Amino acid sequence: MQPRSSHPPHTAPLSPCTGICRMDAHGLCEGCRRTLSEIARWSAMGDDERRRWMREVQPLRPPARP
Repeated sequence: MQPRSSHPPHTAPLSPCTGICRMDAHGLCEGCRRTLSEIARWSAMGDDERRRWMREVQPLRPPARP
């Protein structure tokens, strides 16, 4: 039996994608509220940059309109 680590395994932040992939009139995805540029860059972003975006940028985006 191996001892359990007190540190959680390192994982990359999840994508904010919700599967609703339509751009609104303001150039934001209706699902995740990212711009096309942010969506295109996401896979090249480092973990810290992704976490910063999800923590600092996403909450400032206006909610999608129904």
